[in-house]
Amino acid sequence: MNNVDRIIRLKTVLARTGLSRSTLYRKIADGTFPAQIRISVHGAGWRESSVNRWIADPVGYREGQAGSHVR
Repeated sequence: MNNVDRIIRLKTVLARTGLSRSTLYRKIADGTFPAQIRISVHGAGWRESSVNRWIADPVGYREGQAGSHVR
């Protein structure tokens, strides 16, 4: 079994969660969705494991369980 935590991009996150882009970023600001992590100067993505945790419990998810912030 592969335990590598992949980085997934915005299009994949939106498809997997069913959220709109604006709702996704509002939830990040509220701390109710995992924050992005920087992967390059102009690129960012999400840890797949963090998104999976949110999918498993979208109502109970709170940032701070894991993840870095892009600021």
